[in-house]
Formats: sequence, structure tokens, C-alpha cells
Amino acid sequence: MNEIKSIEWLKNHFRDEHLVVIDCRFSLGDPDYGRRVYEEGHIPEAIFFDLEKNLSNPPQQHGGRHPLPDLHRFIEKCQAAGIDDQSTIVVYDDGEGSFASRFWWLLTFLNHPHVYILDGGYTGWKEAQLPTTTDIPSPVKTNYRPEPNDEMIVSYEDVKQAVAKKDRILIDSRAKNRYLGIVEPIDRVPGHIPGAINIEWTDSLKNGLWQPLEKQQERFQHLDKNEEIIVYCGSGVTATPNFLALKAAGFRNVKLYPGSYSDWVSYEENPVEKGES
Repeated sequence: MNEIKSIEWLKNHFRDEHLVVIDCRFSLGDPDYGRRVYEEGHIPEAIFFDLEKNLSNPPQQHGGRHPLPDLHRFIEKCQAAGIDDQSTIVVYDDGEGSFASRFWWLLTFLNHPHVYILDGGYTGWKEAQLPTTTDIPSPVKTNYRPEPNDEMIVSYEDVKQAVAKKDRILIDSRAKNRYLGIVEPIDRVPGHIPGAINIEWTDSLKNGLWQPLEKQQERFQHLDKNEEIIVYCGSGVTATPNFLALKAAGFRNVKLYPGSYSDWVSYEENPVEKGES
């Protein structure tokens, strides 16, 4: 897929003038994990972005567990990381794909033309016995001033309208048992947004590597490419691999519901479904 770069590619382009490498390792069960393992070792010249401190705003009553970050502060962080319009950005996590995809989505939302995910992530880099470092880089700050593409997102009100009119495809990217309402370890009530279908985000990858384009196309072959598709998950993070895979598979009208299921159920009056829609 065009959005993915191999470890071999990064090794061969490591000295490119405008290359920026981003480390997005994180653990939902241990918020300090990402910064800790970054300081213990990372790909040389990589800049650390924290999911909750840099890629999200603090949660409020509504808006979900990982609201999109304040764009002014996020762009300032990108400037401090040396990112500008000429940069080729390669982002990695541990190889699970979701945290790197969140960063990929945000830079794509800001219309950056050259942002990619490292296939296999840091785990693959280490397995290839490539160099790591504990040195913290000091990139030159840029004057990066992007404009967001608001057509990539839908609001809570948009989703309410889609549920009422049943005129758009809603994809729930969570694990099957959470979608069905069999288990719910995090959110207020189990189930899914009414009318949503389940396509698990984890099927975007296999053994820590992104599935090839033909496999991604197979995953979505039952969907109409002419319809608007809204993807969501629990908090707007793990839906982003599905967003990326849909775009790679040729779907043009794909949008993210950033608040996702955690935002939907923060309104007690909203209905939820259990079982298959």
C-alpha cells in the first residue's frame, strides 16, 4: 500500500534531507509506557509524540475518551519536530498499527502529502537488528502552517442524522464481542451505534504487518464505493487503521467520527443495539 513504508525502505532512505521519523508507541493500560520505552531506546532521530498529551485533548463530559487534539498546539508540536510541507514523515509504534495510524490520520487531516507508517514498527526494526539510540534529537523548528480538511470528519450531530436517516454506512471497528454487546470493559453500556456493521480494525494487519492491497480490498468488497462511509471505534484511535485501509482500497468518501462509541454513549438518551445489525 502506498501509505506504508517497509523497514528496508527506511534503512535505505535514512539520510534523506527532509526525512522526519516519529515514535508513537503507547499503551492504553500504561499511559507512561510510550515515553519510558522511547527514552530506553528508539530509532535514531525519532521524535516522540504521546497519544494522550500530543495526539488527543483531555476528555470531557462529551467528545469521547480521546478527542482530537487542539490543532494549534498539535501544529506547534509538529513545527518543533521539524515537520514542514517538504518533509517525508515515517511514523511507527510497536507494530500494532493503531497509534501510528492516529498520527498518520492527523497529518493527512492537515493535508500533508508525504506521511507514511513503518510496516512492522519498532518491533520489526529491532528484529532486523538495525541501530537504536537513547539520544534525544534537537530538530530545527519550522514555520509549518497547514490547513485541516474538515471533510475527513463527522460530528456527533452528523452521526445522529445518519442513524435516523439510514443513508450512510457506519463501520464499527472494535472487536466483535464489544460490537455484539457481549462484553464492554470500558464504556458505559455495551453494544454499538444502531445500524453499524462490524469490520474489526485488527484485520488490517497480520502478524504486525499491514495486509497487502488485495487483502484490504477483499475486506471491504461488500461495500458500495459510491456511498459515504463513517468509521468509528471506542475513542477514535483504532478506527484509523480501517480509515487508512479503506482509502487505500479505493474508497473516496470515508470519514472518521472522532468521538466514536465513547462519545455516543455519553448521551444517556442515545439508543444502542446488541447483536448483528
